[in-house]
Amino acid sequence: IGVGLVSFGLFFLLFGILLYFDSVLLAFGNLLFLSGLVFIIGFRRTFTFFFQRPKLKGTSFFFGGLIVVLMRWPVLGMLLEAYGFISLFR
Repeated sequence: IGVGLVSFGLFFLLFGILLYFDSVLLAFGNLLFLSGLVFIIGFRRTFTFFFQRPKLKGTSFFFGGLIVVLMRWPVLGMLLEAYGFISLFR
C-alpha cells in the first residue's frame, strides 16, 4: 500500500508540474507521498526522521512549502519544498 501511495504521489506531483503548476494536483501528490512514506516506514520513524535537530531547517522548508501550495501559490511552494527536500535527503 505504501509503495503504491508514494508512486501515485510522485505521479500527481509530476502531472501537476506538467500542467503548469496545478495547485490541486500538487497538494494531492504531496499528501499521497507523505502518507505513503508513513505506510512504508511507520509513523514513529517518519516523525523521528523529520524532526531530528539537524534536519529541522529542511523540515520547516518542506512543510512550509506544502502549506504554501495548499494556499494556492504553487510555484513558490514547490521551490520551498524542493529546497527542503534537498536539505532533508542529502
